[in-house]
Amino acid sequence: MDWKLKKIYGGILENETGYVKKIWGTYNTVCLAYPNHYRIGMANLGFQTIYNIFNAHPSFLCERIFLPVSGNDARFVSGAAGIVSLENQKPIAEFDILAFSVSFENDYPNILKIMDSAGIPLLAKDRSEKYPLVIGGGIALTLNPEPLADFFDLFILGEAEEALPEFCDCFEESRRLGHPRGKFLKDAQKKINNIYVPALYEVGYSAESTIQSIVPREAGLPEKIKIKHVKDINPFCTEEIISAPETEMEDMFLVEVNRGCARSCRFCAASFVYRPVRFRGYKEITAAIERGLERKNKIGLVGTAVSDHPDLLNICEYIVARNAQAGVGSLRIDKINQKIVEFIKAGGIETVALAPEAGSQRMRDVLRKDITEADIMHSAELLTENDIPNLKLYFMVGLPTEEERDIDAIIELTKKIQHHVLHKFEGKKKFRRVTLSINQFIPKPATPFQWCPLEDVGLTGKKIKKIENALKREKFIKVIHDVPKWNYVQTLLSLGDRRVGEILLTVNRLEGNWAQALKEVNINPDFYVYRQKQSDEILPWDIIDLSVSKKALMKEFRKAVPEI
Repeated sequence: MDWKLKKIYGGILENETGYVKKIWGTYNTVCLAYPNHYRIGMANLGFQTIYNIFNAHPSFLCERIFLPVSGNDARFVSGAAGIVSLENQKPIAEFDILAFSVSFENDYPNILKIMDSAGIPLLAKDRSEKYPLVIGGGIALTLNPEPLADFFDLFILGEAEEALPEFCDCFEESRRLGHPRGKFLKDAQKKINNIYVPALYEVGYSAESTIQSIVPREAGLPEKIKIKHVKDINPFCTEEIISAPETEMEDMFLVEVNRGCARSCRFCAASFVYRPVRFRGYKEITAAIERGLERKNKIGLVGTAVSDHPDLLNICEYIVARNAQAGVGSLRIDKINQKIVEFIKAGGIETVALAPEAGSQRMRDVLRKDITEADIMHSAELLTENDIPNLKLYFMVGLPTEEERDIDAIIELTKKIQHHVLHKFEGKKKFRRVTLSINQFIPKPATPFQWCPLEDVGLTGKKIKKIENALKREKFIKVIHDVPKWNYVQTLLSLGDRRVGEILLTVNRLEGNWAQALKEVNINPDFYVYRQKQSDEILPWDIIDLSVSKKALMKEFRKAVPEI
């Protein structure tokens, strides 16, 4: 091991609190990979939770790796031995299991890059028993694992708190009995909920390239992959395990307060994938806060519906009473009130994000957002009245049924917010800026909009340009937006089937050159991205049973887009 590398990794561990370093020898070893950089991965509670579950198992050892950062300030580096683990600097190929925690589709190419650097064959069918078992989980894979199906031996989908320990027990027993990998995979598929071994399922295609069937390759395997949700999240510790500097949200100790959302906005996967909504109890949250205050003076309350927690005010009061600050994420516009704003201000927060999502009431109704312009204006007024100097507004463009007037409505609403705030508080309160974040709508599996195509990225770009031009002279408004071409890639990976894996292989070979890869591969990516799906066709992710019926999703889709 290069001494410089040891020094770099040793310095990272010295700055961390809460990591686990076990001695190699008798453990089943897991290399837990986050397919992006350290500063991003260490802010991911799901990644930290998996790390904790593996290391809590008496017969398992878990260490971490991340995507290397190039340059002199590299936090993680790769060389002849590939990327090595943080805790004991072991090469990836020496581990029994290589586990990927995947939150975002655009990180898929990084998965192949990491495996390539370790000398691990990318395709599951090409890997012998001497290579690590490659497994994966996370929200992106739970929605649709098929584009990565040929690369993974096994997926653990949905919530991991119950399924992952069962997997560990099954793996331990299989190794103790000396079973070959193939038998272990079949046993796991038959015995454990949330497990999906893609090689055990065959996909058939029609002459039109749509999916004709997804069936087990042999008797005794489940017809669909049943995703079992954790009924009670209170017994499980979903909070920051490892605290580290130089990471996103490094100043906050993160605590999950809820899972799921009852709002059922039609574009939001979390509303449908993590049903039903569950709130962690006040007692469990305050216990986590006490642990957090031993490390940091700011507690970040995270979840998909934080503002709907019945004890949110009491939780914030608990934090403030201990001379600490509360960071509250995902606040609903219609839940912002004077008391909440006071806690935000006490937390030293100077920018609050609001998500109208659409400028017109018609489009907000299509999204089932259930907020009005009056709600939006009231929230903006309340925030600035309490000396919150910056507002960030999230809007989407390229939505189903969107018209030019809906783009105009975004411009008008933004100007109205700015003018209203400046007029009401002129000379009394200091107001700095409205930041307008424009994002293209990307249809997601397991939502009522899963049948929708992506809007042409060129047209989306024109809409964004129109908004920018209309607001460029407004002194207190700044417009930021994503890059439409990457939305095309994300949609391809979000809605694709197993054949998209061939594109990923080519992208990896061409070192990330998507334009060239799409030219070389004999697959039409527009088929996945720009095609309106038929209501009765089999979708790639239909193999996954998330306990939300396709019929119910179609009913919601018809309400939103009755003309299709």
